[in-house]
This record gives sequence, structure tokens and C-alpha cells, in this order.
Amino acid sequence: MPTIHTLDLHFQGAERAIAAYLIPHRHGGVLVECGPGSTTENLTAALAAHGLTPGDISDVLVTHIHLDHAGAAGWMARQGARIHVHHVGAPHLVNPEKLLRSAGRIYGETMKPLWGEFLAVPEDSLNVLHDNDEIEIEGLVFRALDTPGHAYHHMAYLFEGTCFSGDVGGVRITGSAARHIRLPTPPPEFHLELWRESVQRLRGEAIERIAPTHFGMFDDPQAHLEALARALDEIEAWMKAHLGGETDLQALESDITAWEQSRGRADGLSEAEIQVYETASPAWMSASGLLRYWNKYRSGDR
Repeated sequence: MPTIHTLDLHFQGAERAIAAYLIPHRHGGVLVECGPGSTTENLTAALAAHGLTPGDISDVLVTHIHLDHAGAAGWMARQGARIHVHHVGAPHLVNPEKLLRSAGRIYGETMKPLWGEFLAVPEDSLNVLHDNDEIEIEGLVFRALDTPGHAYHHMAYLFEGTCFSGDVGGVRITGSAARHIRLPTPPPEFHLELWRESVQRLRGEAIERIAPTHFGMFDDPQAHLEALARALDEIEAWMKAHLGGETDLQALESDITAWEQSRGRADGLSEAEIQVYETASPAWMSASGLLRYWNKYRSGDR
């Protein structure tokens, strides 16, 4: 089996928050995910530890176009990489104005410090993907699975028994004492039912390892997916208890942060581990995504 290296991009100086996965080949390597523009120096250093430079990366497969996953895609394209991306997300890499405007509404003044520069991807550097497309690179074969729920433009990638699950596999941090999964549900595309369908689809695949971008490789994929399904049930119960009628977003942000922290403690996480989860997927950011979903799809539940 080809070697897969987990590269820690040390986002905001934190360990185990954002990963890129390196699969070497005879002429360089492939990356699954490339992280944000703010971590290109860290990515360069991580590649150097494996004897590679960014210019040695022939291909980057991004699971979706959110800034923590694909923010450096334009920069990697300028180093010579071909960028593989879901067909819905592709136009936003070529012309990122709408994507950046949407992200700016969430992050405000922290946008640049968090995510750095987002460069457009030249159209001739893109490989646009549809469900079940196969990507062959120097004898390495990946299969793209259209897996919405976190975002409509989300692909998981299957490779030699490993599922690179992006964010549809949830957030689970290596080194933590428990099989604890947090759901990243930022606006505007969180969709509970589609996410459940994606989990069912992954359950039907021959997966031996699962590798979420946040963070690391796990060899218990079916148990992971069971825990992910329970997390979806739990977030639905939370929405039923907290959403409906007049809603104060700031109060919701505080409530879901406290709830996520209590979930982590109940699963045996230390306070330091909870903080890693917060860096990888801030709970407050999920509140507006949940509220938008509820108002759009579940208003009849009030």
C-alpha cells in the first residue's frame, strides 16, 4: 500500500487542527487538502520534512472549497499543481469573490489573520469532478464521492481503503482519549438529512481507515461512522430544544459552545483537548448554520 503522511499545518500555532495528507509518487506527490493561505509556510516546511517542495506536488484534491481546506489552492496552482474539486465549487475557485464575501460576513476583521491570502485558481489548472469520478495520478487511483451535508460542494475521496472524509466525516482529533466527534455546521449549506444520507453512503463503502481533515487517521471507520450518526441525532435534538420563534443568535452561540464543551467532557476529553476542537471547529460558528437550516427546512416543527 502506498504511504500516506499526515501533515500538521499548525493552524494558528495549534497542533492537530488542520491536516493535509501527502501521498508520494515517483515524480513528487499528491496532496489531499492544502489548508488555508495562512499556513503555506507551514505546508512548505512539512513537505520539506519528506524531501519535497510545493513545486513537487503534481495534484491537490480538495474535499470542498471552504478556506481551511482549499484556501491555498490558488497558491498551489501557481507552484504547478493541478487542483481537483467538486463541480459546484469549481467556479468559486476560479472567481472567489462571492466565496470571500460570504466568509467575510462570518469572520469580519479576523478574516486575513485566520485565512491569509486566497488566490484564484486558473481555469486550466482545474479538474472538475462529479460523483464516482476516478482520478489516476502516477498509478495512484482515487475515487470521488459526492457527499453533501456539510456543504453541497463536498467530495470524500477513497484511496486504497482510506476515506479522506473532509468535514462530512466530522471533527475527531487524534490523540484524544475518546471517540468524540463534533459536527462543523457553518452557514450557508448545512443540511441534516443530506448529511445522514452521506453517512449511509460511506457505511456502504469498503473503508478500512477514515481520515478527517480535522484531524488524523483512524482505523475504526465503522465505529467512527456510528458515532457520527449519533452526533447528527444529538444536534437535531439540540435544535428542537433551542430553535423556533424569536431567536437571539448571540445567545445561541453561547449555548452551543457550552453544549459542545459539555459533550466533550462527558466523553472524557481534557480541557486542552476541548480547546483543540475549538480551534479546528469553533462551536460559535455553527450556531448561524443551524439557525439558517432550521428556518429554511424545519420551520414547520415550531
